[in-house]
Amino acid sequence: MRSVRVRILAILAVLVIAGVGAWQLLPSGEAKGDAITVGTSDVVTSLDPAGAYDAGSWAIYSNIYQSLMTFKPNAVTPEPDAAESCGFVGQKLQTYQCKLRDDLTFSNGRKITAEDVKYSFDRIFRIKSEVGPAGLFPTLETVTTEGRTITFNLSGRDATFPQKIATGAAAIVDSTKYPGDKLRAGNQVDGSGPYVLKSYESGNRAELVPNLKYRGALKKTGEAVNIRYFKTSEELQTSWDNDEVDIAHRQLPSETLANLNVNDPDVRVTEAASAEIRNIIFNSRPDSPFGEKKVRQAVAALLDRGPLVRKVYQGTVDPLYSLIPTGYIGHSTPFFDAYPSSDPARAKQLLEQAGAQTPVAIDFAYREGDMYTKETAELRRQLEKDGLFKVSVRAVEWTKYQKEYAAGKYDMYTVGWFPDFPDPDTFSQPLVGTGNVLHSGYSSKKMDQLIAATQQFSDRSRTSNDFKEMQALVGEDVPLLPLWQKKDYVVAKSEVAGSQYLSDGTGTWRLWELAWI
Repeated sequence: MRSVRVRILAILAVLVIAGVGAWQLLPSGEAKGDAITVGTSDVVTSLDPAGAYDAGSWAIYSNIYQSLMTFKPNAVTPEPDAAESCGFVGQKLQTYQCKLRDDLTFSNGRKITAEDVKYSFDRIFRIKSEVGPAGLFPTLETVTTEGRTITFNLSGRDATFPQKIATGAAAIVDSTKYPGDKLRAGNQVDGSGPYVLKSYESGNRAELVPNLKYRGALKKTGEAVNIRYFKTSEELQTSWDNDEVDIAHRQLPSETLANLNVNDPDVRVTEAASAEIRNIIFNSRPDSPFGEKKVRQAVAALLDRGPLVRKVYQGTVDPLYSLIPTGYIGHSTPFFDAYPSSDPARAKQLLEQAGAQTPVAIDFAYREGDMYTKETAELRRQLEKDGLFKVSVRAVEWTKYQKEYAAGKYDMYTVGWFPDFPDPDTFSQPLVGTGNVLHSGYSSKKMDQLIAATQQFSDRSRTSNDFKEMQALVGEDVPLLPLWQKKDYVVAKSEVAGSQYLSDGTGTWRLWELAWI
């Protein structure tokens, strides 16, 4: 696609020299050339915001839908987008109000009302999809409207609520197009974001064109963008090598990323610190082998993150020893403190104390994918090498995988986690709170109390001690086992600007920042 554009520009240059005006050759509005093509191995679970809580879905939501609030690049405090203004009412942090802008329309031309906003939140809880975002709003009790004012009534203090309504979970949908009690079928989208979804083929491609009706925090809506979805990193690599995509993000194979030449004049490489993490999740229900805490601790005692970092991921990830990754308030290293190195003797003792018969048979599932297959093979090797566990592994397609781990069908499974917003709260309630979105079955009254304590303060520095205590409890109870924290890479052709804005830690995929040079 890029080579076609280059040839067109070359022809135009010759014609201009010869005295032929370029405007005589191209119709008005087509002089910008091709759409910019972005390749990714992320998966879109659903085009309906009530039906997805994953990075691939939210990446496209941030472009085709609009929320009341949004984040500027690298910001930790949200600003109004669909809203004219937002803020807490009173000192209790239990009532939050937003006033909707008066100049908003959906891409189909229908005017957006406060009732559409209320409807968008209400249907999340009415549908309550097993892979939906309801778990992000545990304190939200009711949403009411009066004119253009939307009032959110919370059951308890939640200083992070403004950040939560800046996410894909709070995307505003057209109440006349989206059913109130079920997900919208098909590939049609009626949003008000900076882009309109012109066409979509699940698992293959999405065609985005600028939304000329957009009004909000952004000053521009960008150029046309085509997203290509690939099942594996190797497929993305092949497409990149064949010059079929202009940008590769999330992600090329680790071997490729580890050997990127940042001095290559034909390629722009952005390496950014990232809060994307990956954990082993234990099914803590009583009928699971991991219903007993000491069995979970035994896995923690066996794990050696070194081979994962060096051999599987080629140094493109860092070992993680905590619930909250580095760079966030309250980060600590409870798993390094409690399990500084692989200790089979200690693991054996813990299993004996649990009354477990060795080898303990466990069902270990993972999302199908080339890198995850290599990762799982290494984890299986470590668990089985001392005869303490017998591991049965299976790779599962992503959508099916989400539904099955939500139903408690696996003993152990791995899940990557990308922050919903730039605050440590995004790693607490969703991951280890009662009713967490990982569906681990873990529940702790003390954990829930600590989570509530961290939500009390608008001054987030005051939460540090509570978050550290929370992480110490995770290190003791081991509802999950942190594996690694990822570095994020965006690789772009040299003639495309703005690719660095696709990765900034806020969870927003800023396709509108992309432009041909």
